[in-house]
Amino acid sequence: MDPWTLVYTGFDPRPEGVRETLCTLGNGYFATRGATPDGLVMRTPGTYAAGCYDRLTSRVAGREVVNEDLVNLPDWLPLTFAAPGAPWFHPETADLLGYEQELDMRHGVLHRRLRFRDDRGRVTSVRQRRLVSMAAPHLAALECAFTAENWSGPLRVRAALEGRVTNRGVRRYRDLRGDHLAGHTTGTRDGCAWLRARTRASGTPISLAMRVTVDHETDHETGHETARETDHETAHEEDREDAWTAEDAWTAEDAWIAEEPTLSLRRGRTAVLTKTIALTTSPALDAVDLVRRAPGFEELLREHRDAWDRLWERALMDVGESQVGQIVHLHVFHLLQTLSPHTAGLDVGVPARGLHGEAYRGHVFWDELFVLPWLDLRLPEVSRGLLLYRWRRLPAARRAARRAGHAGAMFPWQSGGDGREETPSLHLNPDSGRWLPDHSHLQRHIGLAIAYNVWHHHRATGDTAFLTEFGAELLVEIARFFASLAVLDPRSGRYEIHGVMGPDEYHDAYPGASAPGLDNNAYTNVMTVWLLLRTREVLDLVHGHERFAVTAGELGRWRDITRRMRVDFHDGVISQFTGYDGLAELDWKRYAGVRRLDRALEAEGDDPDRYRASKQADVLMLFYLLGSAQVRAILDRLGYPASRELTDRTVGYYLRRTCHGSTLSAVVHAWVLARSQPAGARHFFTEALLADVEDVQGGTTAEGIHLGAMAGTLDLLQRRYLGLEIHEHGIGLDPLPLGRLGSIALPIRVRGTSLFVEADHHRLTVTRDGGGHRRFRVTVRGRDTCLGPDERRSFPLD
Repeated sequence: MDPWTLVYTGFDPRPEGVRETLCTLGNGYFATRGATPDGLVMRTPGTYAAGCYDRLTSRVAGREVVNEDLVNLPDWLPLTFAAPGAPWFHPETADLLGYEQELDMRHGVLHRRLRFRDDRGRVTSVRQRRLVSMAAPHLAALECAFTAENWSGPLRVRAALEGRVTNRGVRRYRDLRGDHLAGHTTGTRDGCAWLRARTRASGTPISLAMRVTVDHETDHETGHETARETDHETAHEEDREDAWTAEDAWTAEDAWIAEEPTLSLRRGRTAVLTKTIALTTSPALDAVDLVRRAPGFEELLREHRDAWDRLWERALMDVGESQVGQIVHLHVFHLLQTLSPHTAGLDVGVPARGLHGEAYRGHVFWDELFVLPWLDLRLPEVSRGLLLYRWRRLPAARRAARRAGHAGAMFPWQSGGDGREETPSLHLNPDSGRWLPDHSHLQRHIGLAIAYNVWHHHRATGDTAFLTEFGAELLVEIARFFASLAVLDPRSGRYEIHGVMGPDEYHDAYPGASAPGLDNNAYTNVMTVWLLLRTREVLDLVHGHERFAVTAGELGRWRDITRRMRVDFHDGVISQFTGYDGLAELDWKRYAGVRRLDRALEAEGDDPDRYRASKQADVLMLFYLLGSAQVRAILDRLGYPASRELTDRTVGYYLRRTCHGSTLSAVVHAWVLARSQPAGARHFFTEALLADVEDVQGGTTAEGIHLGAMAGTLDLLQRRYLGLEIHEHGIGLDPLPLGRLGSIALPIRVRGTSLFVEADHHRLTVTRDGGGHRRFRVTVRGRDTCLGPDERRSFPLD
């Protein structure tokens, strides 16, 4: 198994959606799904630019519903071909003699190799290479090499730009409008074709330009002797009227334009055609000028490969176990294609499904909670940009809080272009066909995730300037919001938070309640205490009390909340929320293997709110983010004595009552089990690794990657399996036994110091590069050392 390639052999239209997603190519500015350029109906083309949203109103279930989508932009891929007297090539209808696609993750290139025979016995081989440039973020290219194996004659090629696309990539959204593109025009200039459109509501200009070049008569040895049994020379063709000229032809409509060159093929020799495109979403950039000045394919590829080499120097993660190593490379690859250095200067967040599909409409949820711990240690400038996306939306979050009667900033559960709440009011249950109310906007804990990321970004980077200028303001405003949510109950003397949802989305209300929302979600309440404690630290660090008008009275109330927040318990474990112990137990045998219990139960006329059954980790998120010791410390501070056994009991209790309807759940469970139950942790780690490769959720990968779960597996390797912790003056490492993983090697950058960490069954080695002068402290299982520039230390592992 090559750890750097993903190979698909044979053409099968049924799983094409998953292959298209996993073969997506991107550069952080835009990405294009791995759809075939010549497929018929069994393809889901998608090109998405970071932050390019549009809003439409649909009529659903007798109501008008407004939805914002990441827009599917014009399709630049279409390219097909035909010999005289033969139809245009489509893989679904062709007589395929061989078919293979290979994703080269090391260099960001998608290869496609095929051979087919037409109804006149002519055998043609085609080799394609595709890239979306990591060096020039507006450029992409498709190179096609054609070889007539047993014939000579003309081959007609049609290379098009297709503007007649809509958002149709998610079946359950197809009752909603997806016609986001309008105002199409096409034309040619300087030998290039162009297509322009705009998004229907937001008015974002979209420009696409194409340049087609041909290089004839390249020597090529096919290697297929049997393909030469019949010689179809042009001079012996019976249908002389089918002989075509070598002149280019242009075909155009308002929303579609194609160039149709004709190649003169000679048996056993290869003609190469390259389609280079430029995509812009800014009126200040001329796509025609960009594509006209673009280099040829080989130079474009060289610059692209060099850019990827530089990225891999910062982001490489190698694992000894071959299949795990391959999937780890795949996860890093897709993370970098979604969030690259090109992303840092854009006003965009972390789309939950990458730039790879239309699930969740391209919205930004809390996935940055799983993504930024990995980015912080490799591409801190990208993390900084993603946090600035949140900071720029503080005004919208403040307005939302005021409208809800609260102080501070209330961030939306689903965010998109302008920072308003994008969570839909209805969602479709495909099992029952019914449209149901969506209350997931009550997941106020999104603000806690943002605050956690601000704090840990500073810990990892030491970027006090960011904290002073932007981060502290985010923390203060989020702290004010959660402090205003907390209401003192005079009967118990405890602060309570009512009417929210936790990360477990199967519980959004009490059974039979007239209004949605739950009281005292443990995750929300404990993380609120953590937030208030950290915000006070940051205010002291940046001397920000006066700047943010934080009064002594406000600080006193925060301090009181951190002493008297309510947390419920039952059966010796932390209760997910008040009243959880009164819910019924689910018949788990009946629903064994069902991931989406909410859909199954609703289709039967039942309600998941009635049961102690979770979609994903909720209470256990506390141990994932804070660790067992810090959770116990907060509970002790609140007056709830917590023993070590509380953690084990709580983990075991919810593990038995969670169906893992989210890919993130496997990441969290692998984390919390890693040190106490290695076999169980390995099970969940493997599931998280395979989530997209094997589409474990059953049909969701075709709609886009699960970016949070991909990043979560990488973070598991660095922070859990290597035991990496960031200290004030260095790092700590406490590696777990690696078992079948064999070895782990990765670079990290902590507060300006670059390190390379390698571990196997016997030894852990840390190497520091030559930058800087300050000695850097490294602690391995309690043993301290200091590394100067270019120093290397090895530590034996028992």
